[in-house]
Amino acid sequence: MVLPVPKLELVTDLTVALDPIRAMGQGRAGERRIIPIVGGTMSGPKLQGKILAVGADWQTVFADGLAELDTRYALETHDGATIEIINYGYRHGPKAVIEAIARGEEVSPDSYYMRTHARLETGDDRYAWVNRTLFVGVGARKEQTVLMRLYALM
Repeated sequence: MVLPVPKLELVTDLTVALDPIRAMGQGRAGERRIIPIVGGTMSGPKLQGKILAVGADWQTVFADGLAELDTRYALETHDGATIEIINYGYRHGPKAVIEAIARGEEVSPDSYYMRTHARLETGDDRYAWVNRTLFVGVGARKEQTVLMRLYALM
């Protein structure tokens, strides 16, 4: 049996605006923090529009520096559809790079690992395809934004 090799199809680039980190302190597994999502934009061949000021990233940062990303927020397409996105992933890299990111410095996205898998959902028939598609993303953390490129796994 020959199985197909998965392909990636670019869907959109997200620029996610963030409020300052709200530290919760040490939890059962690591340092807990909430980062409110307060807006942004999306632009790409399949999805265009804005990111609504609804949601947050609930992070756990483990002792070894691994940040577990757990986001839930909403997108509004250019033509008025609302799409929920649940995005889960990891960010890690050399200690000096992660510390530079934390200070708000510009760091090359290829100097650390930031990858996610996302589930999108909508009740709008024009975008029903997102309900049955798996997505993966690559990202970069800036001082008050996250850049995320989402691909459909075909």
